[in-house]
Amino acid sequence: MKRRNFLQKAALGSVGITALGSSLAATAATPKGAKDKQDVPVSNSLLPVVIATWSVKQATKKAWQSMEQGSSALDAVIAGCAIEEANALGQSVGIGGLPDRDGRVTLDACVMNEKGDYGAVLCMQNIKHPIAVAKKVMEDTPHVILAGVGAEEFAVSQGFKRENLLTEQSKKDWEIWKKTSKYKPIINIENHDTIGMLAIDKNGTISGGCTTSGLAYKMSGRVGDSAIVGSGLFVDNEIGAATATGLGEEVLKTVGSYLIVELMRQGKSPQEACEQAILRIIEKTPNFEDFQVGYIAVNKKGETGAYSIHEGFTATTYQDQKNTTFNPNFYNKK
Repeated sequence: MKRRNFLQKAALGSVGITALGSSLAATAATPKGAKDKQDVPVSNSLLPVVIATWSVKQATKKAWQSMEQGSSALDAVIAGCAIEEANALGQSVGIGGLPDRDGRVTLDACVMNEKGDYGAVLCMQNIKHPIAVAKKVMEDTPHVILAGVGAEEFAVSQGFKRENLLTEQSKKDWEIWKKTSKYKPIINIENHDTIGMLAIDKNGTISGGCTTSGLAYKMSGRVGDSAIVGSGLFVDNEIGAATATGLGEEVLKTVGSYLIVELMRQGKSPQEACEQAILRIIEKTPNFEDFQVGYIAVNKKGETGAYSIHEGFTATTYQDQKNTTFNPNFYNKK
């Protein structure tokens, strides 16, 4: 699988936040181009279900199999995401992730379970599976977030091994980047970015996780949306769940995953909720053509949704014994 083909063209432009007023609500039901492409798989409300950002069939298969073998939805998500974290060729999660501008690979991840419990690690180095460490933070500490050296030391205390996460290929790419040091998030250049995964077991229990190495060549200490509750991930077991991928700064400004779940609470389908969350960004962001954001969502019945600003975003579902990667609809048809 190629690495992040998602963040192309753009400097980190400023983004405004707009209320989802009546005028937006009137247009959100049928955003530009939303009805002329029907490639989101038709949900059949069968459980269990797994949905993830990007083409990650091995990851969704692992999560599905874990639930079939009796694992909880949360443990299934962690098992699935771990497949991608261990993929050194991916360059956007776990080992092999592209480094910051100083050559350090720093990882962010979070998990959220059906009880609303949440755990996260930010800017953690030298630990290949941050999503598993995030679960440990949630279950074995009085905190919800650990960052930097503290997160790494905690991981080691829990039995995780330190290892060099900068592969030769990622180091080579970084050294090429240093020749110009141009900092531009690139849309859909490698078809892969943050891995967000949502799962519902056969009993309807929902959990989710999100893991990333963040923007390539970011400033040291930069944290995006992936590990921040309500932005990169949100789960409400009564309603559903959502997760994001793309330029994290823009997701953070609109608390995108929380917004999607709340829209589903108001009666929107997962697809409609994802579309309106993208419109929340579009309405007040003149430079939306310069960056990409994509969302996936699932509701309590197992219905799924996915939507992005630009073409090129992919997602994968495992449902009804079918493991399917698809191309969600998108806003900017040009």
